Amino acid sequence: MIPIRILSDCDVKNILDINNTVACIEKAYILNATHRARLFSTVSEVIFEGRAEMDIKSGMLNEEDTFGLKLVSWFGDNKNQGLPTITGLTMLFDLKNGLPKVIMNASYFTGMRTGAAGSIGVKYLAKKDSKTLMIVGTGVQAIFQIAATLSQVQTITKVYIYHPTKYENVLKFQFAIKSELEKIINDIHDLHNKSWKKRIESVEFVAVEELTKVLKRTDAVITVTPSQKPLIFKECIEPGIHFSCVGADMIGKQEIDEKIFEVASVYVDDILQASTVGETQSAIRADIVDKSNLTEIGHLILGDARGRTSNKEITIFDSTGISLQDLTVSKYIATKAEEMNIGTIVQI
Repeated sequence: MIPIRILSDCDVKNILDINNTVACIEKAYILNATHRARLFSTVSEVIFEGRAEMDIKSGMLNEEDTFGLKLVSWFGDNKNQGLPTITGLTMLFDLKNGLPKVIMNASYFTGMRTGAAGSIGVKYLAKKDSKTLMIVGTGVQAIFQIAATLSQVQTITKVYIYHPTKYENVLKFQFAIKSELEKIINDIHDLHNKSWKKRIESVEFVAVEELTKVLKRTDAVITVTPSQKPLIFKECIEPGIHFSCVGADMIGKQEIDEKIFEVASVYVDDILQASTVGETQSAIRADIVDKSNLTEIGHLILGDARGRTSNKEITIFDSTGISLQDLTVSKYIATKAEEMNIGTIVQI
């Protein structure tokens, strides 16, 4: 009989906040850049074109005697049935003997870790006095992107919201965003989420119908859509803008014009993954950039790579989502759950 701790989504929410999630993701990027952990091959499959996808991401944390995987699915039509669009499970195993240790619901923490990743791009690469953020996309993940970025970049006071095809989605999102953000815990030690609620109230949320005019007033953009064609073009942007590209994580996906890469400094979570399935794939196919032009953001966090050099520089962070993000967050949750005696132990 092998004891395994089972953690529900509620268990995860009682442990995870924005701050500790961002810390885990920064750790994952550093481990990847310094080769102190391993990424295994990703399995990505389209189940129904434009409507449903599945990913399996796996790897190992050498120093924590842990390996594991996360299987996550996205079913876009679920929102019409009142069901979550993103669901998944994570399994952690002991690297010393291969025995399973933890199984947890990955729905909430996938949203949190992906939001943290997009925010890290803005935190380290956008202009230091950035005041305006644009979110392209109005799905559930857009909420986590906004939450993490407002948490990590205190200078932002205005958030533009844009959807490439459905303005009515933008209006609904704008109406609901403050109440949705209040459901997320920024700091688990902030009793009643008071500081976080003040931060939310300090921000103006603006629905955008025409993208091009607003882009010229935007300091940072996070794209989080399943698009397979560019939504933002080179001729529409101004010097100094930053892009965190989050939606492209499969072959064929694309959210921004590959010509933007001609004039941008490009940072990625993982060079191999970004160049094959990330936003960078289209620029590489067009011979605009080479893998040698890419910098892994872990090196920037460590301080051994150059970041933004001026307020005129255009920067891109290609966030494809690597398994080490899931493993560092999962390991943190599992450790805290054991300390707090949270979850259910089952024997298999």
